[in-house]
Amino acid sequence: MICQRPFLKYAVAALLFLSPCHLSAQEEKTRLDELFEQLLIDDLPNWEIVQEEIMLEWSRSGSPTMDLLLSRGRDALEAGNTELAIEHLTALTDHAPDFAEGFNARAIAYFHAGLYGPAIADIRQVLILNPRHFGALMGLGTIYEQSGYEKLAYDAYVAARAIHPHDPDLKQAVERLEPFVTGTQL
Repeated sequence: MICQRPFLKYAVAALLFLSPCHLSAQEEKTRLDELFEQLLIDDLPNWEIVQEEIMLEWSRSGSPTMDLLLSRGRDALEAGNTELAIEHLTALTDHAPDFAEGFNARAIAYFHAGLYGPAIADIRQVLILNPRHFGALMGLGTIYEQSGYEKLAYDAYVAARAIHPHDPDLKQAVERLEPFVTGTQL
């Protein structure tokens, strides 16, 4: 078993090197820019569709191998196997350290495991790689709120809402925490 691990690392590295990209970085950026511009339109009737398209773009690593690791990690998390999800997603982040969605998915797995410190560390990496990741900001807000840091949670939710003003959960979160921040709680 020990002899197979180094081989596996080299095999994954070779697959990464040889895998073609779906879109160039510039094309992807342009597509995402258009989607984010749409998301900021007032009274956008199809905001859910735009949100899904953004999330789909974020889920494309440019490598079928890395996309498979992301899928396996998400499937394991959905099946309730947090430990396996973290293993798959750690392999993903090790081999694709510039792929923000790998860190985001692992942050979600860490959150479900109750490991808030590692979740926050991964969210930080997501936001370094993708500052417009409203899902990561919302996750950060959730962790802070559950930890009793209402002001930090509020700030994270407000930042996410500036990017994604249509999400009703973000609106509710901001409204829920506003009394803590303004000092008008009863």
